[in-house]
Amino acid sequence: MSLKAAAQALGQALGQVGGWFFMNKGGSFAAMIQRLALLWMLLGGSVFAAEFTQADREWWAFRPVRQVVVPAAGAGWALNGIDRFIARKLAAHGLPPAAAADRRTLIRRVSFDLTGLPPTRAQIAAFLRDDSPGAYGRLVDRLLESPRYGERQATLWLDLVRYADSDGYKSDHYRPEAWRYRDYVIRSFNTDKPYDRFVREQLAGDEIDPGNRDALIATMFLRHWIYEYNQRDVETQWREILADVTNVTGDVLLGLGLQCARCHDHKYDPIPQRDYYRMQAFFAPLLPRDSMPVGTVAQRTRFFERHQAWATATAELRRQLHAIEQPALLGRATGEGFDKFIDRIKTMIRKRPEDRTAYERQIAELSERQFGVEPAKLPERLTGATKAEWERLRAELKAFSAQMPEPLPQVKFVVSDAGPVAPATRLPKKGDAVEPGFLSLLDPGPARITPPPAALRSTGRRTALARWITDPDNPLTSRVMVNRLWQQHFGRGLAANASDFGKLGEPPTHPELLDWLAGRFVADGWSLKKMHRLMVTSAAYRQASANGLSEQADPANTWFARAPIRRLAAEQVRDGLLAVSGELDLESGGEGVASAGSNRRSVYRRVMRNSPDEVMQTFDSPDHISHMPQRNVTTTATQSLLLLNSEWTRQRATALAKRLAKRHPGDAAAQVAAAHELAFGQAPLSSQLNDALAFLDACGAAGEPPALAALAEYCHVLMNANAFLYVD
Repeated sequence: MSLKAAAQALGQALGQVGGWFFMNKGGSFAAMIQRLALLWMLLGGSVFAAEFTQADREWWAFRPVRQVVVPAAGAGWALNGIDRFIARKLAAHGLPPAAAADRRTLIRRVSFDLTGLPPTRAQIAAFLRDDSPGAYGRLVDRLLESPRYGERQATLWLDLVRYADSDGYKSDHYRPEAWRYRDYVIRSFNTDKPYDRFVREQLAGDEIDPGNRDALIATMFLRHWIYEYNQRDVETQWREILADVTNVTGDVLLGLGLQCARCHDHKYDPIPQRDYYRMQAFFAPLLPRDSMPVGTVAQRTRFFERHQAWATATAELRRQLHAIEQPALLGRATGEGFDKFIDRIKTMIRKRPEDRTAYERQIAELSERQFGVEPAKLPERLTGATKAEWERLRAELKAFSAQMPEPLPQVKFVVSDAGPVAPATRLPKKGDAVEPGFLSLLDPGPARITPPPAALRSTGRRTALARWITDPDNPLTSRVMVNRLWQQHFGRGLAANASDFGKLGEPPTHPELLDWLAGRFVADGWSLKKMHRLMVTSAAYRQASANGLSEQADPANTWFARAPIRRLAAEQVRDGLLAVSGELDLESGGEGVASAGSNRRSVYRRVMRNSPDEVMQTFDSPDHISHMPQRNVTTTATQSLLLLNSEWTRQRATALAKRLAKRHPGDAAAQVAAAHELAFGQAPLSSQLNDALAFLDACGAAGEPPALAALAEYCHVLMNANAFLYVD
C-alpha cells in the first residue's frame, strides 16, 4: 500500500473526525501527511516513520550491508582480503604492520583462540617440522575440526545468553536440564551449523522443526532468565521475564540496547517505545514448559486429533472431577502454599487448564511452580458421599482410556506458546494494544505472521521474528556476529561496543571491512568456521605483538598494526593448568554437568549463580545474570594470591612434576625444557635453563636427580608466570 493510500485509509477508518481533518484543511499532499502524523500522535499511535531524521536513517548500523570492492593495498604483505583493508588504513595513518609472529607464538595464540587450550608438545613439534607453505592453514583446519573448538566457542556464546544451571536469587535452585542447551551449543559449533539456522532454532525451534529434539532444546535460549521461586507478585515477575527475553534478544542478535525504550522513546537511538513493545509482542505468548512432546507435524497432528476427541468425550466427567479434587488439593498445598496469592491469581489457578486464556495459563502455571499438590493423597482426604462420587466418576473416566493417544517422547525445560491466540501487548500507562512488529526504521509495517499447524498450538510469532532477524538483508545480524568473531581474535571489535551498534557505541574503525566480512559471511552460507578461518589466516592476525612505532602512535591499537597481548580467560586459566599438568579429562563427553572436583573442561562445570567457582570468579568469569558481550579483565592481588597459595594450584604443580619425572627420569635439563614448552609453548632460554638447574641443584644433593618436591616448586613458579597467563 502506498503512503497516500495508507493516509486515505486511515482517514476513512477515523470516520467523520478523520474525514474532516483531511478534507477541510486544504494544502498539498505533503501537508496532509504532516497532519496525519500529528493526528496519529494525538491519538496515541506509534511514532510515524517521517519522524526519523535523515541522520537516523544514515546511521551506519541501519544502512544496508554494502557490496564492497577489496582495495589493492598491502602488496607483498597481504594474505587475504582482510589484510588489504587493514593495510589501507595503516598506510593512511603512516603505520607499518608488525613483523610476523614466530611459529611457537603463533601456534599457542591460535590454539587458545580456537580451542581454548594450549598446544601439546607433539602439536608444537609437528608444526615446527612442517615448513611447507600450507602448514599453518592445515594447523587451523585441524583446530577447527577438533571437538575442543565447539567447547571454546560455546563458552563465548553462553556468556552472551547468561547461561547458568540455577535460578539465581537467594535460593538459587538447581536447573537439572539446563545443561542440554549448553551441549546443543557445543554440537552446533562443532558441526558448523549455519548461524541463521542456529538463531532460528533458538527463537522458534518448536515451531519450525517440532520433530527435532535439538531444535526444541535450542529454545532454552528463552529460559535463562533468573527466577524468584516465592515471588507472589507473579504478574510483575512475568513482565520482568518478558522484558529480559526482549532485551537479551536485542543485545545478542541485533547488537542493540532495546531496554532503554521500555519506559520511553530511546533518548539516542531511533527506537520509539512502541517499537520495544512491537518486539516484545513476539514473546507475549511465551510459555515455559517443564516438558513438551517431540514429534513431526504429522505425528503431532495425529496425537492432537485423538486427544481432542478424548477430551470432548470426557469433558463433563473431568469438569465434575475437577470440582471435587481441586478444593481438596489446594487446601493442603505444599511448598509456599496457595492462600497467599491475591484473589485475581487464585481465580486463574482454580480454572481448568482448558478454560484459561493464554495469559491466565502463563500466570497460573508460573504461580503453580511455588506450591505442590498431592493427588496420591486424595483417597484419604475425601470422605463420605463426596468420596463415593469421586470414585464413581474416576471409574467412568477410566472406561475412556483406550481412546487416549500414546504419549509422544518428551523434552524438558523448553518453551512453547501458551496457545494459538496471543495475550494482548499494551503500552504502559497508555494501554494501547500493540501488534508484533520490527524496528520501524527498518520495517515500519506490522509483521507478517503465518500461523503454524493447529496441532502445535502456537502463534507463529517467534518464527516471524526469527526469519526477520536472519534475513540476509537485515543490516544488523551478520554485522553483529562477524564483529563478535573479530573481537575474539583481535582483542576488540571493528565496532568496539559489540552489543551496542547504536549511537552510544563507537562507529566501526573499518566500516568497509566490516561490511565485506558481513557480506562474505552470508555468501558462505553463514558458516562460522569459514569466517574463523578467514580471520586467523590473515597476515593481520599473524603479526607479532611488538611494533614500536604503532605502540607510540596508536597505543590502543585502533588500526591493528600489531597483535594484542591478552590475558587468558577464566576457563583458559583453569583448563590450561589441568592440560599442562596432564590431568584434563577430555574423554567424558558432554552429558550432564561436571561434579565438584572433576577435571573436565570448565565449560561443563555446574554454573550456580550464587556459588561461583573460586578460580572462575577470581579471573573475571561473569555473574551469569546479565548478558556479557566482553569479559572484564582485571589485575588484582587476589589472582596472584590464588595462584600462589591455593591448594588446588599446588596440586596441579605437583601433578606436572610427576608427569615430567615420569617422562624424563633423572634428566633435569629435559624436565625443565618440557615444563617450559608445556606451560609457555616456548623452549627455555639458556639463561632460564641455567637458573632452573641451579635452583634444582640447590634443593637436592649435588649430582643427584632433583627431588620431586623441588621440581614441583619450580613448576609452581611457571604456573604463576605472566608467560603462562598471557598470550601474545
